[in-house]
Amino acid sequence: MKNKWFVTVIVAIILLTGLFIIITTQEQPGNNNDTPPETQEQADKNNDTTEEDSAETESPEEDHSIGEDLKESFTNVIENAVGLFIKKDLKIVALGDSLTQGVGDDSDNGGYVGILEDNLENEELNPNLMIENYGKRGNRTDQLIERMKTEEISSSLEDTDIVLITIGANDVMKVIKDNFQDLDYQDFVEQHEQYEQNLNQIFQMILEKNPDASIYHLGLFNPFAGYFNNIPEMGDIMSDWNQIGIKVSEEYEEVTFIPIEDLFVNPEETLLWEDHFHPNTKGYKLIAERVLEYIRPDIERNE
Repeated sequence: MKNKWFVTVIVAIILLTGLFIIITTQEQPGNNNDTPPETQEQADKNNDTTEEDSAETESPEEDHSIGEDLKESFTNVIENAVGLFIKKDLKIVALGDSLTQGVGDDSDNGGYVGILEDNLENEELNPNLMIENYGKRGNRTDQLIERMKTEEISSSLEDTDIVLITIGANDVMKVIKDNFQDLDYQDFVEQHEQYEQNLNQIFQMILEKNPDASIYHLGLFNPFAGYFNNIPEMGDIMSDWNQIGIKVSEEYEEVTFIPIEDLFVNPEETLLWEDHFHPNTKGYKLIAERVLEYIRPDIERNE
């Protein structure tokens, strides 16, 4: 049994390390500082194209096709948001890691936060909606705590109505990195207490700034569930982290836990990005639908 566990852990280490390298080395969107020679040469050629070539490249037919694809992807969210009159001057602040930032969103629209904003923003129905996104790729709970002390985020929390949070996956990754040579399930268990303390501090910091804020804490999902069922320990680890999130959330009347793990279990279509770790646009769409389902009573105007 011990050998079986050892082999399983080794497989998990190799898998997760590979994914971690992909994630941390993935080029940030819009970063052109490392343009390879071939790409730069092509860019120079593109600069010399005629207006006719440019017009052909940016054809209305292609723009229409892209728009139709996005429209189809967001259909269910739109249906849920149609006719939704939200409270006057509603402000939503999104905090957390790459899921809040929207890494993996093929439409480059800001993930589930961007989808929510697109579908709630309506000049006639909701003219004063404000959504501020402070997601940062790679953030752990301790790093989010430090960022929340900055003037920008601190002041933003003071007058927000709703706070959306995704955090915790990088805490798991840190355990793997710190114990790479001799990883054991107990290494994750030993971090439970610290993770719980950090979540408590995050919630308390928000409520100290704004006692009236409604906080929605999104849970974790197991990106390996649909691909590596032979590593059940990873499912157990993610489940443990979610149980801590549920436990801490239930200690605060102002905090609601939003589960998303089930959305990624045995999906009928691919919901993960090319790194097999972050959601793709369809995955984020499902998260946005789930979030809207939970926050709708809190944002809807009773008229």
